[in-house]
Amino acid sequence: MPRTCLLMLLSAILLLAPAVRADRPPDIVLFISDDSTWFDFGCYGSPDALTPNIDALAEQGMRFTHCFTSSPMCAPTRQQLYTGVWPVRNGAYPNHSRVYDGVKSLGHHFESLGYRVALAGKQHYKPAASFPFEVLPGGVSHDDGKRSAQDFSLEGVAEFIGRDTDQPYFLICASNQPHTPWNRGDASAFDAQNLTLPPFLVDNAVTRAELTHYFAEIQYMDALLGEIVAAVDRRGRPDNTITIFTSEQGNSLPFGKWTCYDAGLRTALVVRWPGRIEPGSVTGAMVQYVDVVPTLLAAAGADPVSFDVGIDGAPDDGRGFDGRSFLPVLLGKADAHRDYVYGNHTTRGIINGNESYPIRSVRNARYKLIHNLQSDQAFSNIIMREEVWKSWLASALSGDDHAAAMVNRYQYRPAVELYDTQQDPYEMNNLAADPTYADVIARLSTELSRWMAQQGDEGVPTEMKANERQGKGGGGE
Repeated sequence: MPRTCLLMLLSAILLLAPAVRADRPPDIVLFISDDSTWFDFGCYGSPDALTPNIDALAEQGMRFTHCFTSSPMCAPTRQQLYTGVWPVRNGAYPNHSRVYDGVKSLGHHFESLGYRVALAGKQHYKPAASFPFEVLPGGVSHDDGKRSAQDFSLEGVAEFIGRDTDQPYFLICASNQPHTPWNRGDASAFDAQNLTLPPFLVDNAVTRAELTHYFAEIQYMDALLGEIVAAVDRRGRPDNTITIFTSEQGNSLPFGKWTCYDAGLRTALVVRWPGRIEPGSVTGAMVQYVDVVPTLLAAAGADPVSFDVGIDGAPDDGRGFDGRSFLPVLLGKADAHRDYVYGNHTTRGIINGNESYPIRSVRNARYKLIHNLQSDQAFSNIIMREEVWKSWLASALSGDDHAAAMVNRYQYRPAVELYDTQQDPYEMNNLAADPTYADVIARLSTELSRWMAQQGDEGVPTEMKANERQGKGGGGE
């Protein structure tokens, strides 16, 4: 070959090389916190949290202000996130639960695209056949009493990231923090007297002291995220890696976890993808956890609609996802995604829970409607055994009117609750009895009934079958 032709060929190859690298499917790192309320991070406005790594990720990527899980408990939340299928349809709607046999997860879908898929840290899903993840070594429990122990082996994470540079990977890093017991981090870094409490908490010494330990765990978890991002930067391909931080459902103080209030269902979601997502961008688009897997499949170049999730009952009557891709939002090509987001809480089968107390919710950009399907009884869960709740009772008995109101409000709920989330972001003023909002309630009730019917959710009868979806290794909190 003449020298001139050879040089032209080499030049063409060099010019094409960046395009080839750009077309390579992105590596994906999904970091999940555990039981952390969405507004308890610096980039979400907390004046108390020390979260430099989460905040830096938000500065480098996109922060979602309206992301939601549909269930305020660990196992249902994680299994909807991994499957793209809502809890009643996938079978994992109570806590300590498992999906129906045959349901597929991101492990199946991304392996079919040539990815290797692994999980480090907390599992809390069943059966194993539905979640074919390589489980990385070194995980420790959140309640093992070892304040210095990591949630999982950072060496194992680094090895997985750098193992095969020719194959894309999907890595889930599932932290145990800040799930109780709050025994990690340095609580002395937080001044109990100067913490800012949301109005639904009772402001007493016990609540404030507990919050210092909670924020210490968040700081600990944030440092762990920083180590993961550093490992990607050292061993991976950071310029073509989608890095996601999300907070799971709310914390285990009253009105958070185990409720369908925004403090229970709303989640933090931050996504970084260099060169594709505008740094420092913020979106109010409403998205749900079931949308995450379809979005990431689309980012990897696949068509989410073409995937079989292993079970019938999709919104189009097929076997596809309940979620749908919000990739256009990430790429700055859209500023909206869903008109409604939905909530489903099953009290039956949780520790110290009611025999049956199903809660369902629907929310649009402004209004939240909650149906308490068995409101003729006092709501109960493990919170009633904790020191914070006991301190609230003591405050109420000592004449604290706010404490008395919050204790009563938490236990005794009307059949219908309606909140204007723009004017009342902490959902303190129930508008359901105001006839001005009758049309709003009617429209939202119709939408909630439509969603429940599509999912096969019969309300109380579904609640009563919850124990059938637990056990057989569903385990964990």
